[in-house]
Amino acid sequence: MSHILDRPAWNALATVHADFAEGSPLARRYDPSVVLFAAPADDSPESLAALAALPSSDEDVLLLVEAAPVALPRTLEIKMEAVLVQMLAEKAFERIGDPRIEPLTEADAEEMLALATLTKPGPFTLRAQALGTFWGIRVDGRIVAMCGQRMRQPGFSELSGLCVHPDFQGKGLGKLMLRFVAGEISARNEAVYLHAYETNTGAIALYQSLGFAIRADMNLKVVKRAV
Repeated sequence: MSHILDRPAWNALATVHADFAEGSPLARRYDPSVVLFAAPADDSPESLAALAALPSSDEDVLLLVEAAPVALPRTLEIKMEAVLVQMLAEKAFERIGDPRIEPLTEADAEEMLALATLTKPGPFTLRAQALGTFWGIRVDGRIVAMCGQRMRQPGFSELSGLCVHPDFQGKGLGKLMLRFVAGEISARNEAVYLHAYETNTGAIALYQSLGFAIRADMNLKVVKRAV
């Protein structure tokens, strides 16, 4: 029996994040200005054709994250492919407080994008905060660490965007931000999950030490219109 997190984008867009959905009952995607995740309803030719029709001619990239690889139609081609691990918190996190942590706002969007571009925690946009609150730590007025939330399904929230400026790594700020955001999610009685590249063994070991376990391997495809 499939798990709701086997198809995180589809199940988020069909439920908690339905207001962000574009497309049809055959294929949906997030507003691409927020995040580029998309998913077909199933592997039928009709659904895959609807998936291929989602991007307009000048926005040709989609991100697909599924436990089972999506069989692409010939009108889409793979730009990048990787294996992720999806990690689920083994228990609820305690809600914690720290005077250094503050909520980030739309006024911080450009600085947040710059930090994400520098540290590459995963796909990130200027409108990432539309999906959930982000928090950060500032030093001398600039954001040096942040973390927030992305996809949500009934009972589950994805912790995302965790990053620390290189000048401030190794000081425990990443662990602090993860525990803080995970605690906020747990306080809503939702289970916390996250994704990491299979090859990022250092991050996976860190997440395991903080209470996450690998739930499933996930297939990531970055696809574009075939030429």
